[in-house]
Amino acid sequence: MKVLALIEAPGHVCYRYRIEAFAWALAERGLHLEAAPLCRGVWPRWRQIAAARRADLVVLQRKLLPIWQLCALRRAAKALVYDFDDAVFRRDSYHRKPSESWQRLGKFWATVYAADLVVAGNAHLRDRAAAYVEPARVCVIPTCVEPGRYAVSPHDRAGRPARLVWIGQRSTLASLDCVRRHLAAAARVVAGLELRVICDALPELEGVRCLLRPWTSATEAEDLTHGDIGISWLPDDAWSRGKCGLKVLQYMAAGLPVVANRVGMHRDMVIDGRTGFLADTPAEWAAAIRRLAGDPSLRRTMGAAGRRLVEARFSVDRWGPRLAALLRGAAEAAKPRAGASGAETPGPRVAVTSRRAVAARPFLTRPAARAVPDR
Repeated sequence: MKVLALIEAPGHVCYRYRIEAFAWALAERGLHLEAAPLCRGVWPRWRQIAAARRADLVVLQRKLLPIWQLCALRRAAKALVYDFDDAVFRRDSYHRKPSESWQRLGKFWATVYAADLVVAGNAHLRDRAAAYVEPARVCVIPTCVEPGRYAVSPHDRAGRPARLVWIGQRSTLASLDCVRRHLAAAARVVAGLELRVICDALPELEGVRCLLRPWTSATEAEDLTHGDIGISWLPDDAWSRGKCGLKVLQYMAAGLPVVANRVGMHRDMVIDGRTGFLADTPAEWAAAIRRLAGDPSLRRTMGAAGRRLVEARFSVDRWGPRLAALLRGAAEAAKPRAGASGAETPGPRVAVTSRRAVAARPFLTRPAARAVPDR
């Protein structure tokens, strides 16, 4: 059974963590994954949409298509799944315009209505989607990490300056500007405090020593392991309610305690006093960071608790079989409809029985005639 994922780009963080990470689980259940970046240009996109009829199931990830393209995709797809992990129906926290967008909301409603199944990254997003369709058509698959990729920080840096760590995309660096007073307050009470920024750009934060660690998929896990404390900040607004907390999951997978504010998924992921500290004001951040910086044993205990939480609730192993079952169910349910409309018969199933075998397969295929990468 062929699953076609229409994505923004091969290296996009949403694709890597919400679809590609589960390729082994799909393959073990006879679902062969092919991913294609959405083409640019009207005619290349039209041809790509028309070619989607060759798949047994199409996953549209995150993108809100123009209505005519969505209608064409709905006609071409035997079964259509929409996957999203952001409040795509709004403008983001740092946009120059207000958060509310009737155009985005209208496209979101149309996309959810057209899909056979909607996969949301958290409960807030699920509830928004379920406001427009039957709740049974909407489910939650949290953004997950594979803990085995991350070595656990040993927290053996007693007597040395503590290292804060922040990981993220350039587009989210503005969150560090929001927390500059908090970090400056911490730097005044923790001698030699430094902030390692795993990104492709470095912010300027007065009073805080910032070091850039250029992000690569090959080194991000190791760079986190060399830190002591992971930090995260979300603006207290409607956009942030839809965030799925990937950076916090990565910190905890690497055995780092987390300091974060009480917004959105932070409340679910950071258990205050056990896997880190929830803190809002500069004084609270300074106190939390000072306590963790001076106590390697506490960092080690909290880091271990965070790692266990990730393994139990947010791991690829935990959710891979569930996602595979949902996609297969959506494809199976669409078979009678496809047969009645005269659509072509689904192709043969591809069965792979081990994760090792799956890892050796080139799941991302981008035929030149049908897919042009975003630039």
